[in-house]
Amino acid sequence: MLGGRGAGKTRLGAEWVNALVLGLAPFSLSRYGQIALVAETLGDAREVMIEGPSGIATIARGDRPKYETSRRRLVWPASGAVAQAFSAEDPDSLRGPQFEAAWCDEICKWRHADATYDMLQFALRLGERPRQIITTTPKPVPILRRLLDDRGVVARRLKTHDNAGNLAPGFLAALEERYGGTRLGRQEIDGELIDDRPDALWNRAALEALTGGAPHELKRIVVAVDPSATGHAGSAACGIVVAGTTMNGDALVLADGTIASASPTEWAAKAVGFYHRYEADNIVAEVNQGGDMVATVIRMVDPDVPVKPVRAKRGKWLRAEPVAALYEQGRVHHAKRMPELEDEMCDFGPDGLSNGRSPDRVDALVWAITELLIAGRGEPKVRAIGQ
Repeated sequence: MLGGRGAGKTRLGAEWVNALVLGLAPFSLSRYGQIALVAETLGDAREVMIEGPSGIATIARGDRPKYETSRRRLVWPASGAVAQAFSAEDPDSLRGPQFEAAWCDEICKWRHADATYDMLQFALRLGERPRQIITTTPKPVPILRRLLDDRGVVARRLKTHDNAGNLAPGFLAALEERYGGTRLGRQEIDGELIDDRPDALWNRAALEALTGGAPHELKRIVVAVDPSATGHAGSAACGIVVAGTTMNGDALVLADGTIASASPTEWAAKAVGFYHRYEADNIVAEVNQGGDMVATVIRMVDPDVPVKPVRAKRGKWLRAEPVAALYEQGRVHHAKRMPELEDEMCDFGPDGLSNGRSPDRVDALVWAITELLIAGRGEPKVRAIGQ
């Protein structure tokens, strides 16, 4: 069940589990007694799936289950049915137990999605008809593509609008005004699976392959800033990206510190904070929008920080193309997952982002990699940087 935010996915899962335990048609013609509840974390299993406003214990009628905290299980006193909670952080915890049914919640957020899902399949071996329901807001991740390609999986979709009667007044109107028609809105409101843009410079599979790995020693580190001239609500964000050059001459992206709707003093303070945290060599700041103000406001925060102003003479797409080529050559890696930066990269096409907003994170990334690998020079200072 793919659904938007507030579409009723949790209530659906909870009602499904209760129906199996009670043997209620049309969900089941017999009672189920051993069920697995799998969430991103054990806290999510309890606070959302079991005891949340739409959780199993909250909406149960008749034989009301009780949660045994020490054993991480939900027990129906009258029937003796048991629902055991599991975390996707520990796939091996599903080795050994066996079940008749399972409810998997927000599988697109699971850290070890494939391993957890696989271990669960081996455990679904009781009863005449082992079954499972998966409730999630869709994201273009491998586990969801795998499920949708499986002939044994039936996919249904719920939109947030389908549950309008149970949502706060004005909530949907606000979402539509802010996100209607955007990729994020289609995913989070309409429950659509939005994959990479075919004309984007980057794709998720390639970025995942370039993420993580062993710690690196870095010769040079810069903080790149794509500043916003104003800080009012709805204004462009200030892109802040930290990157460095490795001993073999490649680049490593360390952090995305982009800040939204911030005043010049606020984004300057954050950029300076990253400069000190990562012991950077300098701050590279685009000055097309703010001119001398950009360097001035950074030096107001810390007068000792070296600032290198850069000015864009070509469009964003043309500036990004050589950086994307370096990614294709395997010369740029990411130290960790940076979902918001990755989303922007995989949505950046010749006409910009699909939502029409400024690609502030991508701009900052492009300035950082350009400085380090295309135009950057400087005296090396070796520092060991972990993941």
